[in-house]
Amino acid sequence: MTGFLILLVYVAIFAGAYFAVKFLVRGARKDFTSLKTVTFGDESAVVSNRSASIISILTIFLIWGAFTGSKMVPGFLQAPGPFVGETEFVYTLDDGNGNRDDATVFVRVYDFGEDAAQFDVAPGDGFAKDDSLSMNASRSKTILFDKNDEVKRKEGAQVIAIDGQTIGPNIDLETDKGRFALTDKGAISYTPPLGVQMDPVYLPPPEAVVSRLIEISSEGYRGSDLLTHLGYSLFRVVGGFFFGALLGIPLGYAMGLNGWFRGWFDPIVEFMRPVPPLALIPLVIIWFGIGETGKIILLFLAALWIMAIAARSGVSGVRITKVHAAYSLGASKWQIMRHVIIPNSLPDIFTGARVAMGVCWGTVVAAELVAASQGAGMMIMVASKFTLTDIVLMGIILIGVIGFGIDMLMRWAERVLVPWKGKG
Repeated sequence: MTGFLILLVYVAIFAGAYFAVKFLVRGARKDFTSLKTVTFGDESAVVSNRSASIISILTIFLIWGAFTGSKMVPGFLQAPGPFVGETEFVYTLDDGNGNRDDATVFVRVYDFGEDAAQFDVAPGDGFAKDDSLSMNASRSKTILFDKNDEVKRKEGAQVIAIDGQTIGPNIDLETDKGRFALTDKGAISYTPPLGVQMDPVYLPPPEAVVSRLIEISSEGYRGSDLLTHLGYSLFRVVGGFFFGALLGIPLGYAMGLNGWFRGWFDPIVEFMRPVPPLALIPLVIIWFGIGETGKIILLFLAALWIMAIAARSGVSGVRITKVHAAYSLGASKWQIMRHVIIPNSLPDIFTGARVAMGVCWGTVVAAELVAASQGAGMMIMVASKFTLTDIVLMGIILIGVIGFGIDMLMRWAERVLVPWKGKG
């Protein structure tokens, strides 16, 4: 239910922002693309809208904060949180002989992370005794009523109503005080109102992640500081990608220019391309061990096939009219390669490089599972074993930010080195 509500909020903000920017903030562009008379269907005419990018980031942050009770988000924008405070409910107990009595359970619900201190209440009269219950928000608690009551479940005692509403083994209750159900052995299972905010165990608020980032930056994590962990991950990714491109690009050119090479290597490339790098981990361990070599080779294999296919596609996509024009001007094969094929294939190679780098970053977490003592992936996996979601989220965000930074750097290099992309 919470996930569906988040999706609706996201879609609503997207639609509202789109129409607001489109109809209320009409900025006049005066670049080359804006002068085109025909733009629909022309990829070169589609330029990223900066307003959309900024609003998108702010929307994600707003939704994250609103559905985690973040103090960074104004209170009126926060989603309803789980119940915190004091409440009580009355259960009706049947002793098994037709005698009934009521008892009150006084409940104190503490916020996430707070110590649920126990407290005592007077038992009252009758064979059903009043009881107390301390618990944390968004948790369920089982109430063993016969620990206090004079009659026991093994003697036939059973709860038949909550606040006057009938309850049974197959009858659950949803009230304004929460959800009530009976376990298989007849105990009361109670869950206070949940609200729609996420449990910090599953998604901590932004400030918790920032706090953990500051802590690990200054104190380190498992014997290494944060920069060391990120440095190891970056070294492995860049190393694997470099060797993958170093071999993959010439292989792709050979497959695109020579029928024998294409026939020889095409089955291998097309066979390995859909194999996920994670499936190769056991084989890499057997062949290369658990050291740095095995990790880099795994990332090398993740990038190799993508770069080979990108280079092959780039060569195959060169317009034959350009080749014929070069031949007509007396160009040699090397000159055609140098001045026609390589320049016209570079856009596809850069696109493949960006995809390969993304795959390498996605694989580095798995690569660092192989007995790594440093790395962002190692931090994520170790933290997940102890349900330290803030560290897991911090690691994921850092990997994403670094990966995005590398992608932006590659886009810049593409604009500088391949300025003719999209211009025919």
